[in-house]
Amino acid sequence: MMENNPFESSDRADAEERTLVARAKAGDRDALEAFVGRHQRWIYNIAIRMLAHPADAEDATQEILIKAITRLAAFEGRSTVRTWLYRVVVNHVLNMRRGRVERPMTFSEYGRGLDGTPDLDLPDSATGPDVRLLVDEARIGCTSAMLLCLDREQRLVYVLGEILGVTDVIGAELLDTSPDSFRQRLARARRDLHSFMNDKCGLVNQDNPCRCARKTAGFIQCGHVDPANLLFARGRVRQVREFAPSTSDALATLDARYADVFRQHPFYESRDLVPMLRQLLDTPEWRRATDLP
Repeated sequence: MMENNPFESSDRADAEERTLVARAKAGDRDALEAFVGRHQRWIYNIAIRMLAHPADAEDATQEILIKAITRLAAFEGRSTVRTWLYRVVVNHVLNMRRGRVERPMTFSEYGRGLDGTPDLDLPDSATGPDVRLLVDEARIGCTSAMLLCLDREQRLVYVLGEILGVTDVIGAELLDTSPDSFRQRLARARRDLHSFMNDKCGLVNQDNPCRCARKTAGFIQCGHVDPANLLFARGRVRQVREFAPSTSDALATLDARYADVFRQHPFYESRDLVPMLRQLLDTPEWRRATDLP
């Protein structure tokens, strides 16, 4: 399990976070940078699953961190630091502008697009990246696009509850609702997404003819996969399921088998935003806009 998983909070972890926040509010730059370092890649991994494009996710992560730091002086400790910070994340991703990939799209529209993509032989590996990477790029890009067919709230609930393994209690805290309501929202998101996958995706239903390897060349032709600029499959990376909590019992359930398609996506390293924040903190405009020293 990954260290400093924000969704596995403990009294000790929250005490450490509160100490960092108190030091940061007092003007300790090292504490502020440590706080950002703990959370930036988790925020990025939520954002990329909401927007499906790394550049848009990076912009969103930067915006979220700036928003959180700006509000740091107002943190009064009435909740855990985790709850306070990830509520900022939740509110931002639910209300942010659309990215370059996201547009209103239904499962029916996406299914027609997949049906219209021809099944072709794999490209010659001698002309570009390893074929395995191209197929991985097609697989991750295609299943990421499936997430975009969920509305924003469904998508966020699914990312938190099914992919990252957030409990209903923590999910309810972050969305300011009840655990029962969170479970109901997650059940609806599962139903819609898993129903589409069962009808269309060969990864979860062997009776479906759609295969990533057969669609890869078609995705390249359509411009969805660029062999010269892989967005998702950049060599060997660790998978989400290495970081998200799960049990052998949970993996035996049908829903968890569908979710494992997304848990096999990479857990991405975000660009280090600390240098950008250092520059920002030194500007007169920042000092006028925040109460931080």
